[in-house]
Amino acid sequence: MNKELEEYLREFISLERWDRINNVLEQRTRKITVVLEDIYQPHNASAVLRSCDGFGIQDVHIIENRNQFDASSEVTIGADQWLDLHRYNKTNHDNVSECFTELRNKGYKIVATTPHEQDSNLNELALSTPIALVFGTELEGVTDQVKEQADAFVKIPMHGFSESFNISVSAAICLYDTTTRLRKERLDWMLSENEKSEIRIEWLKKSIKAGDQLVKRFMEEHKEAH
Repeated sequence: MNKELEEYLREFISLERWDRINNVLEQRTRKITVVLEDIYQPHNASAVLRSCDGFGIQDVHIIENRNQFDASSEVTIGADQWLDLHRYNKTNHDNVSECFTELRNKGYKIVATTPHEQDSNLNELALSTPIALVFGTELEGVTDQVKEQADAFVKIPMHGFSESFNISVSAAICLYDTTTRLRKERLDWMLSENEKSEIRIEWLKKSIKAGDQLVKRFMEEHKEAH
């Protein structure tokens, strides 16, 4: 079904667009994912999403306990529409635990990006298992709850008077280091064919005017034919 739907939607885009979609898909990974806890400044939120897209991260998990995540389209330049955003924002609910449980069930190791007595330098972080990098608020960093529930801690070595980087800079540095090493160290960093197919269809829909309506028409015609 997916293959037939892909071929159907392909008729409505240019060859250049089709090649672009497939080339980007070949660089996507789910071995590394990003968790954002209560990021509230639109510029920072948007910059992190652009970095995720630029370094080939497909999934971003967004915890909204105190602050609503608001990405500015002027900064993302549309990057967010090519990502899978997972939001955890239930009222009076332990959104941190829900997010971490879901990630652990998928095999992720929760790594908080914060100086800690048990931390290691970024370039020493092992990538033998899927990694979820957790970034906290602009001023306070990750919460105590995240520190209590994290599996490991990582810091970016710094050599100046400043004790920390801006969150968008930190995320970019962490993703550059980890994705670069991931592609060198592991052969299985890419998406599976099924994952590629599902994402390809979503990207095709977003690349076509009235994409959802075309999918609906295809499904109705396919149902009648069978």
